[in-house]
Amino acid sequence: MKNLANAVKEKLTAKYKVSESSQYNHKSTDINVLLNRVKLDRKQEVRKKFYFSAAASTGLILFGLIVFS
Repeated sequence: MKNLANAVKEKLTAKYKVSESSQYNHKSTDINVLLNRVKLDRKQEVRKKFYFSAAASTGLILFGLIVFS
């Protein structure tokens, strides 16, 4: 019974203990991945601006045709 109590106690306290392996876990990033992501974001932003401009221009042209005809 004592062994079972110790096992339960260890399981409960294990999630609050800091392990040695988690302290030295370094993440590395590839600069090329980051640069490619920036390029894709810029392309998407330019496309969104173009679509918005096209939609606004079309709306103005239609409004002008309806009002002035």
